[in-house]
Amino acid sequence: MRYLFLLLSALFITSSSFAQGIEFFDGTWDEALAKSKAEERPIFVDCYTTWCGPCKRMAKQVFTQAAVGEFYNANYINVKIDMESKMGRKFGSKYPVQAYPTLYFIDAAGEVLHKIKGGQQAEGLLQMGNFVLGKVDYSADYAKLYEEGERDPGLILNYVKALNKSNKSSSKVANEYLRSQKDLSTEFNQNFIFEAVSEADSRIFDLLLENKSNIVKLHSSQAVQDKIEKACYKTAKKAIEFESEDLLVESQNKIKAHVPSKSKEFTAVTNLDFHKNLGNSEEYRKCCKDYVKKQIGDDAKELHDLARSLMKSFGFDGDAMKDAEKYAKKASDNEANVNYYLTYASILDTNGKKAEAVKVAKKALGIVGDDKRAEMSIQQFIQKIEQG
Repeated sequence: MRYLFLLLSALFITSSSFAQGIEFFDGTWDEALAKSKAEERPIFVDCYTTWCGPCKRMAKQVFTQAAVGEFYNANYINVKIDMESKMGRKFGSKYPVQAYPTLYFIDAAGEVLHKIKGGQQAEGLLQMGNFVLGKVDYSADYAKLYEEGERDPGLILNYVKALNKSNKSSSKVANEYLRSQKDLSTEFNQNFIFEAVSEADSRIFDLLLENKSNIVKLHSSQAVQDKIEKACYKTAKKAIEFESEDLLVESQNKIKAHVPSKSKEFTAVTNLDFHKNLGNSEEYRKCCKDYVKKQIGDDAKELHDLARSLMKSFGFDGDAMKDAEKYAKKASDNEANVNYYLTYASILDTNGKKAEAVKVAKKALGIVGDDKRAEMSIQQFIQKIEQG
């Protein structure tokens, strides 16, 4: 569900989030831990050196991307540590680093949630950040108090927020609280409804819509729209997981009714992921054509990603591979990129067009530059095609 994941990642942000890349915390490690605990956000650490090439590339090309910044600024305390500095040497004594960059994900107690060695592309960094969030659970302490009978409204609100942040269902706790309330129009309860919304196929989502004008006054029109959109994507994700077309259509109808400006993109993306998950080659191909025509046009990266998706999921289907070849060719024609050429060459090879595949692979070899390891890999790739 690549397309859906990326859009869901972007929707973890609010309208007040930063849009100019990752903002790194300027403070001590102890201060970062304290901030993590106070704000219930884990810490993302970029362990780098000033001479490390991949570190410089990530700093310039990955950390500066708006989508990466929006996601990490909203969900993490971000820290950069030069491992040859005094702070870096102290950090390294507890968190060993053998390669640069090394990326750590650490909780407020200082425990390692995950660790990655080597540079990452933006998409991989987003996927990893989302994966780690699923491992963080801020709800345990609230759950204990709730199970012991504590029903303070503030605690219940924090419990619901912690459950949602930990990607756990909060509907039982939220609905129990809301059913106990005679007046849902109070400021606290209006805010509670806003915070409790998680999925579009729920009573709480309907309450958000019923009280939208008042909730907008407490937050903002954009914040409420973001909340609706995120809830619709969560329902679509559930529809894909359980292969429920009815639930998928419900999410699409609700986005059309309440966030019409996002309807076309939402429908195209969720249809793609739904039919890919079903393994329905014919419908997926139709969705790809619709997506290209109505959404991505000549965007080389998107065309390349579609080609790879078709090859990976439906490489056994001749018609799907013809479409993959078409998209890969268009991506390569629109942008001279080593990866685009290699994907196109691989598809041509699979489709039995070995001479063309070698020709395209040599284009990749011609623009690889001074990267000797990449040059050797491409030469081996060409040799494999020729010998195959």
